[in-house]
Amino acid sequence: MHVTAILTRAEDGFVAYNPETGTTTQGDTLEAALSNLHEAVVLYLEEFPMTFGAAPLITTFAVADA
Repeated sequence: MHVTAILTRAEDGFVAYNPETGTTTQGDTLEAALSNLHEAVVLYLEEFPMTFGAAPLITTFAVADA
């Protein structure tokens, strides 16, 4: 099963978010944040089993400066 990981920089490392489950974690490095998110998603799915459809399409877009 594949799930989505959205990683963003933070002041003290990275924040990792999984939109399918709503879990969020952090880590000092990109690898640590992703590893922590993996663990959080596994624990979430043990408690709240889910089925997943097709992988979501994730992209970025620019907005004008205010």
